[in-house]
Amino acid sequence: MRPLPQQKETGVSTLTGLIDRPPLLLRRALLADAVASGGVGLLMIAGAVPLEGLLGIPAALLRGAGLFLVVYVAFVVYVGTRTTISAPGVWTVVAANALWAAGSVLLLISGWIQATALGFAFVLAQALVVALLGGLEYSGLRATA
Repeated sequence: MRPLPQQKETGVSTLTGLIDRPPLLLRRALLADAVASGGVGLLMIAGAVPLEGLLGIPAALLRGAGLFLVVYVAFVVYVGTRTTISAPGVWTVVAANALWAAGSVLLLISGWIQATALGFAFVLAQALVVALLGGLEYSGLRATA
């Protein structure tokens, strides 16, 4: 059976940008992103003051980043739990992950903060995880094209 003119065989509508048959990889990557980001965000909000001393990262920066992650997680959960997934929504998540990972590295090399060795490892580890999740989401998105 031939697809309708507005729909590719992969299930991505060229008119709406909706993925009506998203790959399992894409859903799982979005869920993993939401869980990891939510956990780190809550840790940064709740533990900002003690983490400041351990990591050498200002508590205000930790709280602000944590609050941003709460909003980000809500968006990722919304995108990832729809019956049809919005391709532009996923591209937004992929771009946000790329910006977060790059911004984290920039934060370390810029001298804007005086991170301890543990703080350096924390920022670098979360940047690597974010980049990995963004790569998985990108792969899941590309599997629909």
